[in-house]
Amino acid sequence: MADAATIFRIALVGGEEFCKEVLEKYLGARKVNDFAARIVAVADRDYQSPGMVLAKKLGLIALEDYHELYNPQHDIKALLLMTPDEAILDDILRTKPISIRLVAYPLSRLFFRAIDAEHQKLRARNEEIETILNSIQDVIIVISLNMEIQEINQSFLDQMGYTREEVVGKKCRDVFQQRNCPCDISMSGCPLNRAIEERGPSQQILTRMDRDGETHHLDVKIFPVWDKEGKISKFIEVSRDISDTKKREEEMTRRLEKMVEDRTRELKNTHTKLIHQDKMASLGKLSASVVHEINNPISGILSLVMLMNRMMEEGKLQRKEEGQFKEYLQLMETETRRISRIVSNLLAFSRQSKMEFGNVKLNQLIAKTLFLNANLLRLHCVKVEEDLAPDLPDLVGSEDRLQQVFVNLVSNAAEAVEAGGGERLLRIRTRYLPEKKSVCISFADTGVGINKENLPNLFEPFFSTKKKGKGVGLGLSVAYGIIQEHDGSIHVQSEEGKGTTFTIELPLKMAQQVFQP
Repeated sequence: MADAATIFRIALVGGEEFCKEVLEKYLGARKVNDFAARIVAVADRDYQSPGMVLAKKLGLIALEDYHELYNPQHDIKALLLMTPDEAILDDILRTKPISIRLVAYPLSRLFFRAIDAEHQKLRARNEEIETILNSIQDVIIVISLNMEIQEINQSFLDQMGYTREEVVGKKCRDVFQQRNCPCDISMSGCPLNRAIEERGPSQQILTRMDRDGETHHLDVKIFPVWDKEGKISKFIEVSRDISDTKKREEEMTRRLEKMVEDRTRELKNTHTKLIHQDKMASLGKLSASVVHEINNPISGILSLVMLMNRMMEEGKLQRKEEGQFKEYLQLMETETRRISRIVSNLLAFSRQSKMEFGNVKLNQLIAKTLFLNANLLRLHCVKVEEDLAPDLPDLVGSEDRLQQVFVNLVSNAAEAVEAGGGERLLRIRTRYLPEKKSVCISFADTGVGINKENLPNLFEPFFSTKKKGKGVGLGLSVAYGIIQEHDGSIHVQSEEGKGTTFTIELPLKMAQQVFQP
């Protein structure tokens, strides 16, 4: 901005079309640049000449007698002749003060033509730049340091539904957010503030509303423009509407979530089926092993019943035989209760119930499992060594599911020990880990062991190291899933020819109890 004391004040003498043309070009240039030399007055005898009419409209000094321009109060520094009248030129040369300079009509015309030629070039260049900017599909906005919109391209108008008059000169917050409240300079969400803070370009994904209130998602880049003193003078914003891309991403996300949900449901159903298949397989093994256990007492009971019937048919029941008769009845009761316990355990193991969580006494559950597998262990000549911690606290879990895990591990150990051919031993150990608020159970056998290459795949469904027909590879996979449901962990250590140890760690209380079938 030019200082008022340093402004070079110019007056035009002659108000014809040339004068009007000069004023119009001067005003157009003034909108772009603030010149130190300014046209402040026009003088012409014809008060209705085009130059005088425009001068009065613009608020300039308009005088009929150019001699009044000599008055010091007007502070005129130079006169530009807009008329070719030689008499006026001679008169001004003779009468003007020496402090006022004079530019004759031919020279004024020459300067104007040169200036006009440059103006035309500049105008053509501006139109070319404007055409280029308007042909760019990205939105381009020029914003001043006080957050006012100075310029926009056609893409902005088309995209946001505004006219140029509704946007240029307005605060960006009033256009973008449709709210008339001052921006907080500390507002981190504003891309202009971020460019100021980082003293460089910034980029953000923003949500803005158009003239009709419709929301647009924009990828906004802000480029600060620096002046000669190294200060930010304005900002250039380049943004691209990504609303369609955003919608496609949201739709893709919804589809993926639906696919994940469907897949999770399928996996859950498959897992339930695996548990059922493994339970049936385990139940088959148990049934085969306890058949002999049940047959023995049944055969004994049958023999006693037949003996007692024969004694009663003879009709002679002596007193000494009454004691024997009573002993037979007590033996039959004992064997019947034994059968009842075996059958009850089998029914408890095979029933299809919801996973119900409650307090589990781990040592008792292990004892129950060993009782259920007693005949299986005896058939395989497996000796069991128990090292159960007496101070073991109760844990929260599903007794039915945990028993399924233990049955599977005991059954696998019995088969591995028999195949090993050496010492047939299964060590079961329980410990309380107070620092972790958990319990640890280990099943260590002296069987054939597991090959190192097979260890990583041991818990995968349908992977089995047994001979064909001996197993389907579900047991350990289901066991792994059950332990995971209890927020626990199961690990295996094995060495070929020396045996295998399965170690289970279970928290006393799960992070989240899940009730599921």
